[in-house]
Amino acid sequence: QVEMVESGGDLVQPGGSLRLSCEIIGSTFSDYCMAWFRQAPGKEREGVAYINSWGTTNYEDSVQGRFVLSKDTAKNIFYLQMNDLKLEDTATYYCLARGGLCYKGGQSYYSYWGRGTRVTISS
Repeated sequence: QVEMVESGGDLVQPGGSLRLSCEIIGSTFSDYCMAWFRQAPGKEREGVAYINSWGTTNYEDSVQGRFVLSKDTAKNIFYLQMNDLKLEDTATYYCLARGGLCYKGGQSYYSYWGRGTRVTISS
């Protein structure tokens, strides 16, 4: 059974930085893609950053230039480095994954979800 475990959420001031981690436990995939989604209070869940099976990353316009998705393949851990954080980045952040050769998609594209980690931006 594959388990996704996020960590790193915290309360940060605007302009600050934070790094989220996502550990994929129990994976037997030789290939997979993953993504970070977020859900702000009262809003729908939205995609933020993606990495496909070949290691190519993509970002939504709202975070382009501020967020960086990376991975430690040996440890099966993905990171989301978030810089220049804004009030509108406040949300619960989820990591998602799909096994096999895959690209990026909406939340239904991914088979595995974590429980989320809360990020609050406030002065």
